Amino acid sequence: MTRNRWRGILRFGLFNAVKLMYELKHNNTQPKYYLAVCAIARNEGPYFKEWIEWHHKMGVDKFYVYDNDSTDCIKEVLAPYIESGLVEYTFSPGFKKQLAAYDDCLEKHRFDTRWIAFIDLDEFIVPIKDKTIPEFLNRFESFPAVEVNWLIYGSGGAKTKQPGTMMERFKYHSLPGHFLNRHVKSIVNPRRVFSMIGCHEVARISGYAADSHGNLIKQNFWEREPQQDVIRINHYAVRSYEEFVEKQSRGRAAGKTRFITMQYFNRYDLNDIKDD
Repeated sequence: MTRNRWRGILRFGLFNAVKLMYELKHNNTQPKYYLAVCAIARNEGPYFKEWIEWHHKMGVDKFYVYDNDSTDCIKEVLAPYIESGLVEYTFSPGFKKQLAAYDDCLEKHRFDTRWIAFIDLDEFIVPIKDKTIPEFLNRFESFPAVEVNWLIYGSGGAKTKQPGTMMERFKYHSLPGHFLNRHVKSIVNPRRVFSMIGCHEVARISGYAADSHGNLIKQNFWEREPQQDVIRINHYAVRSYEEFVEKQSRGRAAGKTRFITMQYFNRYDLNDIKDD
């Protein structure tokens, strides 16, 4: 974890780190929002409405959406949310732009919100022991970040895209202890972090991140058993076979290549338990 933290600091830049710490010391601005979500998406237009409305219902005050060269209906779907002020839209063209989008979000909105969750359009934060995500976060005010584990949902054998939301259509998920569920996504206090290390972890300015049970994190997420009993992220990694093929064709905003292989589908199409 110490190595990861220094990796993040070096990526952020030592000069930038010193500059930021000075700014943090002298800026007493009170955040306008309690919880925001930052995401970058490429041709995910049909999925935005469910994703935004779920998280807004769960207590998200603001969405920072980065559009990575989309050619579908994303702007039309987002238009009412942009007009209402719920969504701030940024066009972000180019290859491998996920971390650049996260950096930009932290740079612009570090003082605007108390927490920022960095997740994707196929990920839904689901509080289990609390009614909303802020109720959960209220117990973590002393931490710079909270890491939340995945629970991977498979295709359930669906070959084609059917009417309905993702949460209605896909009810089968992996075994909770599956090693892929060790993946986490981070909800961070932007005033206590430098930048994201990758799409999962954050480079902290001070203190340790916490897991969902409130334990200090001193091991990489691959070395920890997944926790889904307090809060989790439903990860609809493949959706139906037809939708996965569409995902292949449009590519992604992160990774060494835009292309997603069929091996990914075979690995993440996990349907061990039905969630009623």
